[in-house]
Amino acid sequence: MTDVNSWVSRLFSGERAALGRIITWVENDTRQAPEVVSAIHERLGNARIVGFTGSPGAGKSTLVNAYVAELRKRDLTVGVVAVDPSSPFTGGAILGDRIRMADHVNDPDVFVRSVAARGHLGGLSLTTSRVIDVMDASGKDVVIVETVGTGQSELEIAQIADTKVVVCTPGFGDEIQAEKAGILEIADVFAVNKSDLPHADRTVTQLSRMLELARHKEWRIPIVKTTAVTSEGVAELATAIDAHAESGLAAKRGGPLARTRKLLATRAGALLERWIETTDDEEVDQICRAVTAGTLDFAHAAEKVTGCRTDRESNRVKPSAAETGGS
Repeated sequence: MTDVNSWVSRLFSGERAALGRIITWVENDTRQAPEVVSAIHERLGNARIVGFTGSPGAGKSTLVNAYVAELRKRDLTVGVVAVDPSSPFTGGAILGDRIRMADHVNDPDVFVRSVAARGHLGGLSLTTSRVIDVMDASGKDVVIVETVGTGQSELEIAQIADTKVVVCTPGFGDEIQAEKAGILEIADVFAVNKSDLPHADRTVTQLSRMLELARHKEWRIPIVKTTAVTSEGVAELATAIDAHAESGLAAKRGGPLARTRKLLATRAGALLERWIETTDDEEVDQICRAVTAGTLDFAHAAEKVTGCRTDRESNRVKPSAAETGGS
């Protein structure tokens, strides 16, 4: 039997071996994982969670590497959760991000962990929330989450990170109209990376014009030009991220409880999807036939299947009257 409490105590004291071991437990959902979650929950909510997302090839890993270096200059301890594409052969992470962050391999106050997306389309593995929690409990000041980079499906980061950095590249402006309803709208900070290339200023201008049309009453989204390979603009990026944290907006997003809620929602959704696709329930077939015939719309069909309804006044989802015994 593994003494989980002993390993958790070593985690709280900052031991790297314990951090690695416990992350492995929660990532693989081993029998020790529930005990770990129970033991660390009172230590959560102290780390700042910063998400980096953007299209593949934007230089996210190199920028995160430079951002980590800037945080270390400020004497902050750092954890990095790099969600890598999964190997088609083993299902494990390909570990490209860890290779690009090798500058910090010998720094005891930086811990980089690559986790496999394992086919999850939201850009984050199902257990990323728990890995973040372990790093938080270990005493890291900042935990960075770098997503796979799959376009608009990266919206999932909005429900995990306190501050989201969307990384763009020069020439990206032509794609803004196509993507602005998705990934661009989750940004708290824009980083125009590789800004030593042509058209960087044009991209900044196009982003600025887009933001002028949007309604951001509480926070004016900064646009920072960076060149990750030379660290140019990275200090300014770190300052912009700090400003968002100090604005108090990040605190409104719920911290560890919100991350747990997202994890529960993801897993419950996956179970419901599997049940609908495989069930022999005649009532589900009747609902599907009604939708196919055009006598029932998808919104009401979903409410019937889940036993929930959307309250029009509050726009909140509630149990249906049948479920609660109401009329």
